[in-house]
Amino acid sequence: MGRRRPGAPTLEEVAAHAGVGRGTVSRVINNAAGVKESTRRAVQQAIQELGYVPNLAARSLAGQRADAVALVLTEPDWRQFAEPFFSEIVRSLGDALADTGMQLLLTLVRSDAERQRFLEFARGGRVDGALLVSVHDGDLLPDMLVEAGLPTVLLGRRSGDEYVSYVDADNVGGARSAVSHLLKRGRRAIATVTGPLDMHVAQCRLRGYQEALAMAGLRGEPSWVAESDFTEESGRRAMAELIERHPEIDGVIAASDTTAAGALQALHAAGRRVPEDVAVIGFDDFPLAQQTKPRLTTVRQPLEEIGRAMVRLLLEEVEEPAVAWHHVILRTELVVRESA
Repeated sequence: MGRRRPGAPTLEEVAAHAGVGRGTVSRVINNAAGVKESTRRAVQQAIQELGYVPNLAARSLAGQRADAVALVLTEPDWRQFAEPFFSEIVRSLGDALADTGMQLLLTLVRSDAERQRFLEFARGGRVDGALLVSVHDGDLLPDMLVEAGLPTVLLGRRSGDEYVSYVDADNVGGARSAVSHLLKRGRRAIATVTGPLDMHVAQCRLRGYQEALAMAGLRGEPSWVAESDFTEESGRRAMAELIERHPEIDGVIAASDTTAAGALQALHAAGRRVPEDVAVIGFDDFPLAQQTKPRLTTVRQPLEEIGRAMVRLLLEEVEEPAVAWHHVILRTELVVRESA
């Protein structure tokens, strides 16, 4: 009964029939504001003439729910799923949903084919909303889900111009506080190991590093910056490059605790003492930060609070589609241990 009959009209066919875009049809179906009355009538007429049944809208009108939320991991590199970030965010979101009665469905979307498959799954009313994690610049999946009328919340942003609802940490401020800490401790030859720079989170942490140096009257030259992909091995390689370029290095901020752990390995291999010769600061404050030698000074990213905020925004949108997008940025905190 729930399957669309062969030959039944699609949302794209309704859009073509009405002479509008898919997003406009979605907004009419979901009773959203910002659609001219003449356009709304044209879309409603096309829906009636074609006999189109919008799954999400029909389910909503009937008061029925899937009682499930999709956690969508959009990272194309399989290695990333072994990183602590993913297990920590899954735990955080699972805890936030624990008392809601809703299932958390883990979905991997790493290719165009998987993106299209999940879009059809979502359009079929199998989930009430989507939580997207690890979204890279230029990924169109959030836009596609919003156009399909599915409540969607991102962890982080694709760019500074993001409009889809998101929850993020203050990555710029966190990195800035870390570099300021190093400067107060007398460090002046400070480098950074960034995350992948096609991700807004990595760009923000790099910007915080640059801003803190500029405020201290220091220039952040490109040769003091090395890119990683957030893995331990890439952090080790990046740190080895920085030591070779700048033997005088006396401080480094890494864009994650994992890359900081790799940086500690490279410094040890080069005979540098931490923090006596080189001070090291990470970012995240995962359990790993207390297992390194020395224990890692790091910027705490409040993942439990991020998980709760993401779920709250999503459930509000599921209950009643909001007029505004919600953008929430949570504070970070510098946690001082032995490495800096």
